[in-house]
Formats: sequence, C-alpha cells, structure tokens
Amino acid sequence: MVLFVIAFLVLVALASASPVNQRSTFAIGQTQKTTSGVVTGHAAKNRTEVSEYLGIPFAKPPVGELRWKAPVKDCAAKFQSPDLAVGLSDANVPGIILLTELMQLGHQTSEDCLSLNIWTKPQTGEKAKAVLVWIFGGGFATGNSANPIYNGEFIADNEDVVVVSFNYRLGIFGFPGITGVDGLEQNAGLLDQRVAIEWVRDNIAAFGGDPKRITIFGESAGGASVDFYSYAWTKDPIVSSMIAESGSVSSFANPQPKDNVGFWDITAKSLKCPTTKENTKGSVDCIRSKHTEEVLEAAKTENPLQAVLGHFGPTIDNKVVFGDYETRSAAGSFIQKPFMNGNNDWEAGLFVLIGEGAKIKIAPRIWDVFNAAVFTCPIQRAANARTNNKVLNYRYRYFGDFPNTYLQNDNKGAWHTAEISQIFGTTESVTAVPNTPSEARLSILMQKAWTSFAKDPASLQKAPFNFPQYNAQDSNAPTLIAFGGSPNETHKLVAPFQWDLYCDPITSLTSTIPGGIAAAINNVATGGDLGVPGLTVAELPDMKPAPFWTYSGDA
Repeated sequence: MVLFVIAFLVLVALASASPVNQRSTFAIGQTQKTTSGVVTGHAAKNRTEVSEYLGIPFAKPPVGELRWKAPVKDCAAKFQSPDLAVGLSDANVPGIILLTELMQLGHQTSEDCLSLNIWTKPQTGEKAKAVLVWIFGGGFATGNSANPIYNGEFIADNEDVVVVSFNYRLGIFGFPGITGVDGLEQNAGLLDQRVAIEWVRDNIAAFGGDPKRITIFGESAGGASVDFYSYAWTKDPIVSSMIAESGSVSSFANPQPKDNVGFWDITAKSLKCPTTKENTKGSVDCIRSKHTEEVLEAAKTENPLQAVLGHFGPTIDNKVVFGDYETRSAAGSFIQKPFMNGNNDWEAGLFVLIGEGAKIKIAPRIWDVFNAAVFTCPIQRAANARTNNKVLNYRYRYFGDFPNTYLQNDNKGAWHTAEISQIFGTTESVTAVPNTPSEARLSILMQKAWTSFAKDPASLQKAPFNFPQYNAQDSNAPTLIAFGGSPNETHKLVAPFQWDLYCDPITSLTSTIPGGIAAAINNVATGGDLGVPGLTVAELPDMKPAPFWTYSGDA
C-alpha cells in the first residue's frame, strides 16, 4: 500500500510539473528524427544554450535530370552540416562589411542547395514555440542561408521562438522562365520555398516549434517571395502570418514577364547550344548537360545593377506566379492571414553606390522614382490590398542609419537591406563595431515586434508597442510605423501620405515602361534610354524629399 501511495504521488508530481521543468532534460543539439533522416545539432557559437542544426536537406539535390524540375521531397540521406559563412571583408566602412556578406562575395555556390537551418531552445519557455521562417533576398539571383547576417541564434535566445532559414534555387537554375518542355518549371525556386515550408510543418514540433504558428518573413526578393506565396497557396496556407520587407509581387516587374526567353537564349548561344527559337527541348537538354560553373558563367550579366536586381526572375506560369495581381487583390484572392510589410526610407542608396562604383551615371531624379516605384508604392499596394479586405495589417518604414551600417564615411540614409541585421541582432557580430545605445534599443524593439507578431499578431496593438492597424482609406491618419532615425525614440507613428503622394502618377508612368523602372535603370546603365519613345528624365516627377529623420548623435 505504501509503495502504491508513493507511486501515485510521483505520478501526480510529474503531471503537475511545469512545461519548463518537463523539458529540462533537453540536451543541446540532441539528435532528432525527421523526414530527412536523423539529424544532430550543436551549441550555437554565441548563445550556447541555443541548439543549432545546419544544412538539413529538405529535398533531393536538383541536379542532372532534376535540374529545372519541381523539388523532390524524398531526401533522407547522409549529409554534413556546414558552418555559417565567414571571411569578412577588411573594408574600413562597417556597412561595406555587411554588404560584402549580403552579396555573398567569396561564398561558395552549389546546385546541391536545398537545405535548411534551425535555431531553437526547447529546454525553456513555451513548450510549442512560434516559428519564424526566413526567406533571403538577392534579386532571385544571389543569396544563401549560411550568411552570418541571417544567424538566428540571437532571436531564438532572446525571444523564445524557433528560427528557420533555407536555400532555394536562384538565377537560371531557379527561374529559367521558358515554356514548351514537359517537366520544366518556370519558377522552380518558388516551388523550393513551398517544399521547405512543408518540411517545417511536418518536422518542427520535434525541435520545440508550433506547426500551427509558422510565420514566413523575407526581404527584397524574399519579401516578394512572401507575397508570391500568399497568392499561390490560398487553399493550403500552412503559415499563420507573413512579414514582407522591401518586396511585393509588383516590386520588380508590374506586370510580371511571361518568360525569360531573351536571357535564356543569350546563355544558350554562349554555351553553343540551340536557342529556344531553334529547338526549345534541344536547348534545355544541351544546357542541362553543362556543368554548373559553365552555366553560371554563360548566364551572368556584366551590368552590375542588373546583377543585383536580377535578370532571371519569376515569370507568369499561372501556378505560383500570376499576371492579374490587381484583380486578385481586389477580390481578396490571397491568404487572408495577418500581414506586416514595409520598406526602408532610402532603398536606392545601395543601388546608387553600386552604380557609382561602376562609373554608371544615372540622374538623381531617376533614383527618386526608382525608390518609390520599386519599393514604397508596391509596399503601399500590398498593404492596401490587405486592409481593403479587412485583413489585420501593419505597415512600417525604416529610417535607421547608424555608424556601423554606413556604406560610406557619412550618413546616406536607410539603404536597401539595412534593417536585416537589426532584426536578427547580428550587426555587431558581423561588423565587429559596437551598436550605439539608440541602435541597441531599436534592434531589441524590432526583434520583439517581429517575434510578438509571430506569436500573436494582435498583440502589437497592445503595450509596449501600441501599433495601429494600417489605414488604407486615410493617408493622413498616423498609421505608418516609423522605426529608427532618432536618438531618443525607437519609433513613432506618422501619416503615410508624404511618401505615397506620388504613387498613382508613378505607377501610371512606369507601367508604360517595358519591365518597369528596374528595366529602365538597367537600360540607362548600358547607355540606353528609359525605354519609352520620347520619354526623357525631365518628364519624370520632380519628387521633393519627404521630411524624414536623420541620425544626429546618440542618447
């Protein structure tokens, strides 16, 4: 009888134990079973209580006959976990170190790329944690999940969430954009993204994640990917919310191109293969027989701006990319889950620097239009679509401009990609330059905002955030969240009208330019005109700089 009572009391104690205590036996990097086989992690470098699992394959290597085909899930195999990329530039300007990593200069590339990384801390906090899945940018041409700027250990440790990042096919390998060959996918890279997210749904519980709270977030091409995803997978969303930074379905081409035949045929000629006009299947078979490095060399562009903006990108296949986003937006034909999006104040600053470095002369007025047409106004349209369909939506604008993110030795504004390292909390670790006190406060706030949104999107309307839902009907209402830029404030609420003022005329104007303003930039960079007969720079809108914060010290 005594033994029975003791056993009963033990069972009661175990049943009433807190979730934290029940999971206290989780060993750092412990082996887990997944649909990809058994995986083993290790302690993260900087936050050693975080378990880091790197290089887990989520699909078969898309090589040989699988090149340009949809990803194949069956990938259980032995693999090696790579370290996060290192080898920082010795540049004197900290922002250039960030840029060196973002442009993956010196990083290794491979077609055998369909793998993902996980950062988690299951031994503490919530038993089933919200999951943030990162989609990197790079014009659908460059990027990788091994980038140290995308290191998820800091967010996982600070905010009790699981962070996942993954690779997807890029450039001609991910977006060949031609039709007429059975099994060839125009947008294989976007299909890779879907399979990675399915893997997360099927496996993340083993790593302490909640498969019912998966938030995808991405920047630039990654932000556009988030938006593409929202229109493509309405019947089976998987995700519970989405964050699109500096990208939407209409950012880089509006409407999307029907194909990439022109770029493909240039590649084919360089490889001494038939063009699509001569023999489409023969062209595919011939290029498929070439080594990865040969194809990359043949497909590259000598125009540095085109290389950054990408030339092999998403094309209309009516499967994951469509040509009628305006109609779909009006009808609410997208995943109607909570949405947050925004852009940086001077996105064009990055591209101006690249152009200057290549001695490409582009008039300031073109850059003003580019900043609005590629970033501000597409972000506005995406936000409006959600609000007009009564979907919970927040919209932000990032103004942060700090010494350890400067691209030059003076203040140039919040450039394209500048917010990423603040959200991941990696600015100091990558640049080896300490954050200023106001920058540190901003980074903490943005991390907490992104993760709180993933945990419970409505929580951003409460303290400490008190963020309003974005108001698409009244551009004078202070419903745009302005992050950074002031030494005394991490954020404030402002009216979006001062940045949206030119969106209607700019959208109307750039819709007459084949490929949009990004194509015009590429054309001007190679000595051409804006792409519309008779259209001159003087006829572009003279956009007065809107009032914005500038960094002027610290507090």
